[in-house]
Amino acid sequence: MKLKKHHLSVLIVAAVFGVAGAFVYKKLSDPTPAADNGGLSEGIDTGAVMAASLPDLEGKPQPLSQWAGKVVVINFWAPWCPPCREEIPGFIKLHEKYADKGLVFVGVALDEPSRVQAYVDEIGIHYPILVGGPEASQLSTLAGNRLGGLPYTLVLDRDGKPAATYTGAVAEQKLEALVAPLL
Repeated sequence: MKLKKHHLSVLIVAAVFGVAGAFVYKKLSDPTPAADNGGLSEGIDTGAVMAASLPDLEGKPQPLSQWAGKVVVINFWAPWCPPCREEIPGFIKLHEKYADKGLVFVGVALDEPSRVQAYVDEIGIHYPILVGGPEASQLSTLAGNRLGGLPYTLVLDRDGKPAATYTGAVAEQKLEALVAPLL
């Protein structure tokens, strides 16, 4: 019974993010980094974000604080989300190109672990993937995702300060232009 409730909770969260993500994707065809917005840090609780811990694909809790001191790109996504699937290949390339310089991507997937694992294996994601239901949704809000859309990306500099946020798919070149100077 408890397992069925968990599945239902995850499905409800997934449905809400799916609808919101589709809406936001249509409204924001060219997402602008929040770094262009003087109020970037408003609504982003980086202390709570970095203090959070979510399970990885093996169910082991992973604190986000383990990546402190690096440039961290936290991407909230789901395998069923078309704009999420669109941007992930670029994330993989940037991770491979800049990981040794201190860039880390952390994917926070909002779906069942088995579905997430299947997509990770299919596309070859080698950066950390965390999985969550309602707790990941709350983390997304703490990270500044006021619209609740997917994908949502928060970029933190080496000091843990917000450098940019994106709602909707982020082009590889646009993200690279932002993170490269931070490294």
